[in-house]
Amino acid sequence: MIKSMTGFGKSSLINEQREYQMEIKSVNHRYLDISVKMPRQLSYLEETIKKEISSKVKRGKIEVYITFQDKSQDGKKIILNKELAKAYIEQLKELAQEEKISSNMEAIDIAKFPDILTIKTDEEDEKIRDEIIQTTINATEKIVEMKSVEGEKILQDLLRRIEKIENEIEKISKKSTGLIEEYVVKLEKRIKEILKTEEIDKTRLAQEVVIYADKCSIEEEVTRLKSHIYQFRNLIASNENEPIGKKLDFIIQEMNREVNTIGSKSGNIEITNSVVELKTVLEDIREQVQNIE
Repeated sequence: MIKSMTGFGKSSLINEQREYQMEIKSVNHRYLDISVKMPRQLSYLEETIKKEISSKVKRGKIEVYITFQDKSQDGKKIILNKELAKAYIEQLKELAQEEKISSNMEAIDIAKFPDILTIKTDEEDEKIRDEIIQTTINATEKIVEMKSVEGEKILQDLLRRIEKIENEIEKISKKSTGLIEEYVVKLEKRIKEILKTEEIDKTRLAQEVVIYADKCSIEEEVTRLKSHIYQFRNLIASNENEPIGKKLDFIIQEMNREVNTIGSKSGNIEITNSVVELKTVLEDIREQVQNIE
């Protein structure tokens, strides 16, 4: 199954006064590269999030953005720094004596000073872990759905282009079968013109024809091209949930190699024109393949 490497997924979850928002963006990349930006209090779940995403997405540069608000009391403790509070009190008393001002202080006044009261969150809260996993699953499903829809469009485009290639190869194959006969006729005519005689050494002529046939034969290249097309079609029609982008890219490189060889062997203008058309279509396919996971 073809999947595009570009996609977007978004999900949110609210439970027991805990609210999660997650966005996942994916763009083209040679490998799978996942980066996660999230609140520090959730940083211990980064690998869990990456593992969940990588189970569904196999290739691309993935950027994950998470916001989290926790208004619940679960897993939270208020910590009073008594030693620091006492130090504040002592310093304030000294200041009051030096400046001869009132030193009346309430506990609530001391609590307002920095670092006196802190809220500690249980970093191994199983509820938060389960909820962030569910949020990740939801967002990942949406991005996979979008990648699949885009992949179907790419599939149809590839099928149209690969059909063009098949048509051009068929033209080349048909044209190449008559090249030897054309060469024999031209060679005989040329020899007669140069030697000004109707007598031709058939043995020598046959040798030249064999040399030419061996030099310009493109039968092997055409056969390999057809084999590559067969492999290409099988890959894009496969229902396996495996990345195929790199395999397709390799096949296109091999096809381009065979087309170049055909172009270098043949001096026929019609075949040359077909080679130019093939290279153009192959380049278009290669660009599309770069978008496939």
